[in-house]
Amino acid sequence: MFNLGIDVAKAKLDCALRLPNGKHRNKVVENNHKGFAVLKEWLLKHDAGNPRVCMEATGTYWEAVAEYLVGLGMVVSVINPAQIKAFGASRLVRTKTDKVDAQLIADFSHERQPEPWIAPSPAAQALRAMVLRLEALQAMRLQETNRLDVAREAVRQGIEDHIAWLDKQIKELILAIKRHIDDDPDLHDKRELLDSIPGLGERTIPVLLSYYADTERFDNAKQAVAFAGLDPRQHESGSSVRGKPRMSKIGHSFLRKALYMPAMVAVHRTEWGKRFGQRLTAAGKAPKLIIGAMMRKLVHVAFGVLRSGKIFDPTLHNA
Repeated sequence: MFNLGIDVAKAKLDCALRLPNGKHRNKVVENNHKGFAVLKEWLLKHDAGNPRVCMEATGTYWEAVAEYLVGLGMVVSVINPAQIKAFGASRLVRTKTDKVDAQLIADFSHERQPEPWIAPSPAAQALRAMVLRLEALQAMRLQETNRLDVAREAVRQGIEDHIAWLDKQIKELILAIKRHIDDDPDLHDKRELLDSIPGLGERTIPVLLSYYADTERFDNAKQAVAFAGLDPRQHESGSSVRGKPRMSKIGHSFLRKALYMPAMVAVHRTEWGKRFGQRLTAAGKAPKLIIGAMMRKLVHVAFGVLRSGKIFDPTLHNA
């Protein structure tokens, strides 16, 4: 079995092909369709037309090559970079270069055989692209607003014009996201399911849909929670080390950011959320921990309604 490890960057792909005898062959290609074609020819040259492929989830730079290789019939795994870091530490790897990282990923693929990556539907991919673009535009607007407060007169008009342009783009993109969901029957139905959960609003639902609409990508709700980095991390050892449980944060920070305000609303303004918060408060939990627990609960509930196809049932949550 051939294993192909790919260290992904914005402009290039460092590829390491692990041969059946354990040796490696390396190749650097461009991170575009021209480079993908070169990679395909290079694999055929080594009689490795159908290797097991593994790469890290580095931003969004991995998506195009992953989709291309899956289209060729290859088994592709996309893993958390923390897994490769831990794997390298277990091997006492002291050198970090793109070539070494690619070989390490190939060895990880050979030894661990991670689960295959399931590509989201085209509609979900398009929705995610729009949601991330909206987040970028809103971040730019906040930066420009902060600059406007201290701007000199010579540049003030330019900043104001940019803010006006950003406002127009944000408004148009929000409408485009709504139309995209309305025009896709599957996304439309799933939006209605999520809209039944008290605490989730029109800004959060598209974010959840862009990551969780294809529930088949996760075996259970715990995996969906871990995907967002909302799973608890415990640190205990022997009889003396008793660290407080903390949120792992090994997952998508964008999802955690999107769920913070809905969790606040759910805990303080909804019946089921108030009961949830009261129960944790009675158990001596701190306010910040309660909000984190509600963020995790929202993912559990959202995944449940999407997987079952049934709207939120308050009787299941003592409300």
